[in-house]
Formats: sequence, C-alpha cells, structure tokens
Amino acid sequence: MGLSELYINGEKIGDAVLSPALAEYPKRAWYTTYDVTTKIKHGRNAVGVLLGNGRFVGMRMKPIPVYYDNVFITKLTHYGLPKLRAQIAIEYTDGSKAIIYTDNSWKLTNQGPIITNNEFDGEEYDANQIKPVAVFKRGNGVYIFDMGQNMVGWVNLKVHGKKGQKVTLRFAEVLKPDSTLNLAPIRTAKVTDVYTLKGVGPESWQPRFTYHGFRYVEMRGYPGKPSLDAVTGMVVHDALDEAGSFVTSNPMINKIFKNAYWGMKGNYRSIPTDCPQRDERQGWLGDRATGSRGESYVFNNAPLYAKWLQDIEDAQTDSGSIPDVAPSYWGLHTDNVTWPAAYIIIANMLYEQFGDSKPLKKHYPSMKKCMAFIRNKHMENYVIKYDMFGDWCVPPEDPLVIHSTDTTRKTNGAVISTAYYYYLSGIMEHFARINGNMKDAAEYAALQTNIKKAYNRQFFDKQKNAYINNTATANGMSLFFGLTPDNARQPVFNNMVNITMNDFKGHVSTGLIGVQFLMRTLTHMGRPDVAYKLATNKDYPSWGFMVEKGATTIWELWNGNTADSFMNSGNHVMLLGDLVIWYFEDLGGIKPDPEAPGFKKIIMRPTPAGDLKFVKASHRSPYGLIKSDWEIKNGEFLWNVIIPANTTAKIYVPASKEEDVYEGGSSADDADGLKFIGLEKGRVVYEAASGSYQFKAANYLNK
Repeated sequence: MGLSELYINGEKIGDAVLSPALAEYPKRAWYTTYDVTTKIKHGRNAVGVLLGNGRFVGMRMKPIPVYYDNVFITKLTHYGLPKLRAQIAIEYTDGSKAIIYTDNSWKLTNQGPIITNNEFDGEEYDANQIKPVAVFKRGNGVYIFDMGQNMVGWVNLKVHGKKGQKVTLRFAEVLKPDSTLNLAPIRTAKVTDVYTLKGVGPESWQPRFTYHGFRYVEMRGYPGKPSLDAVTGMVVHDALDEAGSFVTSNPMINKIFKNAYWGMKGNYRSIPTDCPQRDERQGWLGDRATGSRGESYVFNNAPLYAKWLQDIEDAQTDSGSIPDVAPSYWGLHTDNVTWPAAYIIIANMLYEQFGDSKPLKKHYPSMKKCMAFIRNKHMENYVIKYDMFGDWCVPPEDPLVIHSTDTTRKTNGAVISTAYYYYLSGIMEHFARINGNMKDAAEYAALQTNIKKAYNRQFFDKQKNAYINNTATANGMSLFFGLTPDNARQPVFNNMVNITMNDFKGHVSTGLIGVQFLMRTLTHMGRPDVAYKLATNKDYPSWGFMVEKGATTIWELWNGNTADSFMNSGNHVMLLGDLVIWYFEDLGGIKPDPEAPGFKKIIMRPTPAGDLKFVKASHRSPYGLIKSDWEIKNGEFLWNVIIPANTTAKIYVPASKEEDVYEGGSSADDADGLKFIGLEKGRVVYEAASGSYQFKAANYLNK
C-alpha cells in the first residue's frame, strides 16, 4: 500500500515507476505482477522491495482546509504507513507448485538512503530524458535550468563532489520577472529534491517516489559550475500506446495540438489528474468528461479510464452520491450533476470509441443509483435546481481575477444541471437497451420527454430565441443536447454566433462546461469558419494566446499569464473541451459510426475550414489504422484514405456532383470497394470497404 519497486539480487525488476496504481484504498488496492523467471539464479536469491508513501500516506498530516462555495474540505486522507504484501509463485519443471509469501521472516528497515518522500514536496536521498535548453546563474551558487518544455517527471542529476555535499533541486512551471522560480502557483508543495553525495567518483541520481510538473529547475549546492549535462529531464507518464497523429498547414493549430499532447500525457498518473505540479494532482471528474474522447484519438486510454470508472464506483456512497474527485482522497461530495456526469459519459466514450460494452454493463447499477440519488435530492417538476461549479472558469473581464463576476458571462446553474441531467438520461436509456432492460429504457425515455418540456417552459425565451441570459454556453448546450425545439434551432444558433462574433469579438466566451461542445456545435450547425477563428486566435482569450505567451501545455485559466496564483496551473487540460475531438472528427474527418461502435463502421467526413491547405490525421482504432490526408491544390480536393480490415466506412467527398469525383485516376463509380450512395449537403457519399483510396474532387473551389 503506497508505492514500490521490486529488486531481485540487486536488480530492479521492470521499468514501471510510481507503481502500483492509485486506488480508493478503503475498498480496493491495485497490485503489480512481474515475470521474474530470468532473474532467479541457482542457489540463494535476495529479494527486496523499496516502499514509498504515495497517496496511501496522506501528503499533509495537518492539511489546509479548502473552501468551495459553502463547503469546507480537508484535503488528503491519511490511510496509514506504507505496507507490503508480496508473493512469489513458483512452478517447477515437474509440474509441482509453491508460493513464497511475505511473513515475519522478512526483514524491515527505515534506515535506507531515501530520507523522505512525498509526491507534492519531493524526495531526499543520501548516497553516502529531455535535455535542458539553457542554464543561467541567479545568485551565489544558484542556477536555473530551462528544460524548454513544461513536462512531468523529474531530472536525473549528474554530479562529482565530496562526501556529504548536498545538491538541492526545486521545480516550477514559470519564472518571476527577475528570472527566479515562481512558486506561488505550487501552493504548499515544497517540490524540492535533495541529494547528499557519497563522494566516490561521478554520481548519478534521480528520485523514485515523487514527481513534479515543471519547465524550470533551480539548483543549489552544486560543486562548481554546472553544465547543461548536469541534469536530464526524465518524462514520466502512464505507458499508454500512442493512437493518433495530427498536423495541418496552420502552424498555430499545430502548436496548440502539441501543447495538448504534452498536457494530456503529463496528467496520466494511473488516474487522469487535473494537474501535475501543485498540492492537488487529483482525479477531478468534471475535467475529463468530454476530454476523454479527444484523448482517445491520441492515446489508447481505454485501460486507464476503465480502471478509473472502478475508482469512481468504489468511492460512491451507499446513498448513490458520486464524489467530485476520485479516488476520493478529498472526500468531496457536493452532489452536483456536472462533475459526477463523467462517470456515465466516460463509460459511453469507451463504448463508442472502443466498442467496449463491459464498463457500461458492469457499472450500470451504480450509474442508475447515482441518477436516482440526484433526481430524488434535487429535481423539482423535472428541473434540477442545484448546481455547484457553474460554467467553471469562463474568461473573466478582469485579467487579474480567477472567476468572473459579470453576470452576463455566467450561465444559470439550473440550466446547466437540468440540461446535463437530460443528456445523461439519454445515455442511460441507451445503456438500458444494451443491457436488455426495456423497462428502464422506457422510464428514461419518458423522463427525457418531461425534462425537455419543463426545460423549455422555464428557461427558453421565445421572444429572444435564447436560453436564460443568452450565453453561448446556455444556447450551445441546449442545441448540442437536443433540447431546443426544431423550429427554434436556427434562431438560437444565430444568437450563439452573434454572442461569439459580436459580443466577444470572435473569441471564446465559455468555461469548462460550454467549451465541451463549442467547436462541434459551431461546425455541425454550419459555421466552421467561426470555429476556425476560435481555433486560430492569438489574443485573449484563446488557446493561441497561451502559445503566444510561451505556454508549452494548456493553462487552467484563459488568463493564466496574469490571474491570481492561488488557482493558476500551467498544465491543465480541462479547457481543451472538444477542441481535440474537433481536430480529428471535423478537420480530419475521422469518426466512429454510432451504428457500429469502436470504428467497426467509420464515418469519413472532413470539413475544410478557414485558410487550411492540408490536414494529415490518423488514428489507430481497435481494428487498425485509419488515415485521412487531404490537400487543396489547384482547385482540386485531393484526399488519401485508409480504411482498416474488417470494417466499412461511409465516405463524404466534398464535391457537388458525382461526376467530379475520381479515385485512383478514374471515376469513383468504377472503383473497387466503393458504392455510390447519394448526395448530401455538398458531399458525394460512398460506402467503402476496407482498403486504401486516393480521391480527387475536381472544381472544388467552385462547388
């Protein structure tokens, strides 16, 4: 319980770090297995385990209370000291078996070289691979290394000095104007590693049971003047297979995607964390509800999220309440709708993106229990009156503050909660049908009907064709979730566009909630040009603004360069919203068909937007590689497509006429594997078997 490293005959077994995975410890503890056959020698063998504190030992014995609205929470539960239970299973050549267990014959000591270890504060070690791009001196014996990238992990230290000398390393994401570390955003985390030299030749060291989120490293006590080779950045994250690539003709989009990539993988820590640097690093549910889908195009995140669903279920109370953070180290149950919604939304993501129905079947009873808990506690006349976090972190009117106080920017909490409950009811109806529970499906369908009527009756202004105080979040959410009456959809959308283009001068106006469907709603309702403008802006508030200010990951706040340091992480992914989904599904045009989830059937429908000249996107689905590379050249749309084996695709070629579409130099109608279906909104549509295709749409600019 805690963290561990296994050694046999002095050799570390496996390459895992910060293992085993985090857990809801009162109910479950994950373990690690190794095949050690090749590590055992004839005769006597020595087995040892290094134990680290991890999250089992509370990282704050006297935690500082944190105030959220009307709720005080005491952070970081302490479960006890690290514990070990191990066994070695042996199978002999004659077929007999034996098991060696940890028992009273094993020796235990706390007198090892690791003096202290704490994930927030760092590690001290007594000993008696990103390279930094720059190092500069800041005071007597103080040096700052710039790693060139906001990263997660630690540094490997190389040093040669006298026995007993101490080298101290501290870490930060940003510098102050005087080029010293800005540690204010780290809050109470000490983020300090200390190495005491043994004084025998060149020495190399790195910590084992802590990690940091940082770009800059402060070094003190180094013997002499350090060179760039004195430290090497060791990037640490869960070993998830990469599943996608994405590049365009627009350098800003490419930079934002790179920042997203580093932010996503840096926050994989056996759970999806909110941030990797300050005294938090928690699995906030609300941060990853929609983001998990975007991430699935870049990483094979199915094992991680399936495991996290188990953590969430383990943290559910008997009454049905789902915590806002899981594992529930904070014990924070505000019983709102939007954060626990991730439990259901992520199960749906695993089904749609990976074709995996096991999580939704396994967790269905707990999800149903959660839905009933919220309904019984908060629903009145089919409206959820309670909300906790609102549209978290909308761009504030004052660059120095964290949260806006401008009521025109903030969306009514009841609107958000009711809309989300409606959306969740639709997913639960779908889950019920998959589970063969038609009674539940009918009840959820009826619930949706009643909620939709009540929602529009209470929140829709027919005169203004807008919801409540007419924010982009309220209108966009209502459109995306299907709450808006059919005859009002276009006027409501026009309001959403007007807010974005006129009131906010073509910039993002949404927070964590609204940004989850912002880009797709704009694009699918016919304004990809507006979505493209938001995606390529360089001034505040925008993702490009973060790049322009030197960010190499995604900020927690739109105004992360100026806002109060108390809640201002430089490596969060919550404000990505549906941006990465938009990259792959809309710009790249790769999307699973709901009729056959997990990319058994594929929809290929790219949306050229703005001044894009090309997009190259790929995704390694459960069935194999899907590829979409398109280019606009000399008035023609050139598109190379790969459809993996044992799948089919519906392909939407941007062209006005069937005779304008060619494949492999000949009419697409004559191509093997293609079947013409029809025309749809400026697209020629084909059904395609697996294989590679080279499409050309003539007269593209005139369509």
